[in-house]
Amino acid sequence: MKKIFISSFLLLFVTFSSFAQKEKIQKAHYNTNKFRQLKQELPTPNSQHTASGAPGHEYTQQQVDYDIAVILDDENQRIYGEETITYHNNSNDVLTYLWIQLDQNMRAQNSKTPDIQQEKTNALYTPKRFASKFVENPFDGGFKIEYVKNIDGSNASYLINQTMMRLNLDTPLAPGEKHSFKIKWWYNINNHVEQGGRSGFEHFPTDGNNNYIIAQFYPRLAVYDNVDGWQNMQFWGRSEFALEFGNFNVAITTPKDHILGATGVLTNEKEVLTNTQLKRLEKALKSYDKPIIIVTQEEAEKAEKGKAKDTKTWKFYAENVRDFAFASSRKYIWDAMAVDINGKKVMAYSYYSKEGNPLWEKHSTRAVASTLKTYSKYTFDYPYHKAISVHARSIGMEYPMICFNFGRPKPDGTYSDRTKYRMLGVIIHEVGHNFFPMIINSDERQWTWMDEGLNSFVQILAQKEYDPNFPIRRGLPKSIVGYMRGDQSKIAPIMTQGDKVYQFGNNAYAKPAAGLYMLRQTIMGPELFDYAFKTYARRWKFKHPTPADFFRTMEDASAMDLDWFWRGWFYTTGNNDIGIKEVKKYYVTDKPTKQAEKMAKRYGITVDQLPPSLYLVSENSDEFSSDLKNKKPEDFSILKDYIEKNFSEEEQKTLKAPKYFYELTFEKPGDLVMPIIVEFEYEDGTKERKQYPAQIWRHNDREVTKVFPASKAIKKITIDPDEQTADVDLSNNSWPKNKETKFDKFKKKQIKG
Repeated sequence: MKKIFISSFLLLFVTFSSFAQKEKIQKAHYNTNKFRQLKQELPTPNSQHTASGAPGHEYTQQQVDYDIAVILDDENQRIYGEETITYHNNSNDVLTYLWIQLDQNMRAQNSKTPDIQQEKTNALYTPKRFASKFVENPFDGGFKIEYVKNIDGSNASYLINQTMMRLNLDTPLAPGEKHSFKIKWWYNINNHVEQGGRSGFEHFPTDGNNNYIIAQFYPRLAVYDNVDGWQNMQFWGRSEFALEFGNFNVAITTPKDHILGATGVLTNEKEVLTNTQLKRLEKALKSYDKPIIIVTQEEAEKAEKGKAKDTKTWKFYAENVRDFAFASSRKYIWDAMAVDINGKKVMAYSYYSKEGNPLWEKHSTRAVASTLKTYSKYTFDYPYHKAISVHARSIGMEYPMICFNFGRPKPDGTYSDRTKYRMLGVIIHEVGHNFFPMIINSDERQWTWMDEGLNSFVQILAQKEYDPNFPIRRGLPKSIVGYMRGDQSKIAPIMTQGDKVYQFGNNAYAKPAAGLYMLRQTIMGPELFDYAFKTYARRWKFKHPTPADFFRTMEDASAMDLDWFWRGWFYTTGNNDIGIKEVKKYYVTDKPTKQAEKMAKRYGITVDQLPPSLYLVSENSDEFSSDLKNKKPEDFSILKDYIEKNFSEEEQKTLKAPKYFYELTFEKPGDLVMPIIVEFEYEDGTKERKQYPAQIWRHNDREVTKVFPASKAIKKITIDPDEQTADVDLSNNSWPKNKETKFDKFKKKQIKG
């Protein structure tokens, strides 16, 4: 009976043991540590995109050359064009077709873009809005393709799918070969003020003239690479462009009284500019301190009063650019100045109508020059010969060497600081796009943040260099807090394709910029960050980088493991909230504590047998004796005596003798891991800061404890006093705890709700 009982007991024990083992297996989990490497998220490195983040020895990219002739029909607001495209297959793949972007088709009458937009009936419509919405025929936009021909004049086989056209090749295009073909087209130019769009024209009723800012005006090749194959996502109007580099010969015919600025070198300036304009331009080439007026406001106002029937043709050549754009009007004032970029002369130009003055004459070209200098400092020397800023209402848009920018004074010429700084902000931002993505040629259609976010970050640095008091409204960590603590159902990770995000400005511009600002100022430091960032820029100029190339280069060039940051900030919608959970104050004593007794017992000795020791006792514990309570720490000689007995005189000179000891427990209700920036304010009014790296959270993602010795009593402890880490809740950032904030009250209402 006893044996049966024992056997039953053993069986029961084994059963429970097996059950417990199964329970352990069920509780097993994958590595969820926030500091695990980005192995699963990043693509496998290869000989084109290496593990270091650099282009590999087998890196290739295609080249596309264009020979374009267009006519700007000012009377009917149309573009007529013909082009010869030469496609160079530099890849190792055989291509049976080419994909061509027809971006103007977004405005075609059969466009699907309006159909994917949600809309509700408004309670009130203006007559004009009602007519355009319900009565008038839709704008007849989109490319009207007259023909697509092979270079021998025969008809080419093609198919148009909304904003993409597939050119079917009669003979597959082998590696190293090239293929040329021709396209003829025309389209109606949209009024970008009334109908929206990234280019178009603005009509001025008072003088009957138009300002044309023209882009996406020609069928252009999509990107083919070893990362995505053909980048042939449809253009819905938001996510921008993926383009190949190439050489452009472009001839633009305009009314004879127009002034025109464009991508590339003007090759026939003596045919299209007057002698007076040429002389002024020659003077501008030598002016490094201020802009020189080439076409005056008086001359522009005179040109506004007549409309030439004759035409002239402007000819441009652009080498190694990814796109081409131009601006044309008889209303333009034109000024220019030279910029010294490490010994190389670059010209800064501005084109603007009288409606932009006096603001544009005072600031635009100077802002262009300053931007080129700042961006060159943080990336590489600006490689092109010029950069243009064109005044356009309600738009900010960028192309190689030229950009269109809003910012207009009131009709009487007055303007507020807000108007001035918004104009300066958009000029700096759009000129900065020459670097991202016009040269560092990322895929805007897929990864909007790689051009907008990186550019918005450098924009902050450029704004501060233009004006140290520049009001920064977007891109700082503290300015992204409202977005990050918002409704999670309306937030997407940064690593989301641009058409599928909810809050485009915050997702593509502000949050990436704030993250990079944190990396530079708080996590890496300017020296490490700037070198790594410049390394990325130089590695990938005139190439096609991916997000992995950026992430890997930043780590490769800095010896910093930043996978935790990329994952949290770019791949999730988590936010940062770090607080002070508890602060305990300790005193030194030579009387053994209960903890010391436990330690001695563990080693099989009495407390008296421990080596000469000092002990810390919390003022909140029951071991805190009355004599400690009645004495001030500065009256204690225990630590001083201990040091004198156990250290030589030489050693004593280098030692500190803290009088206070504080145990700080930090909590992290937020999802993200971040450094802990702690400011200690002492009773004498002095302050001290300590920054703990983000890796402090590597073993405990919710709570960590640190001991801080001090020679003076601490009056106040504050986490992230300058709001450097986008902390979404400042109510738990101080000890003693701050009074209830507005955010505390808001949270309580939310909980009650």
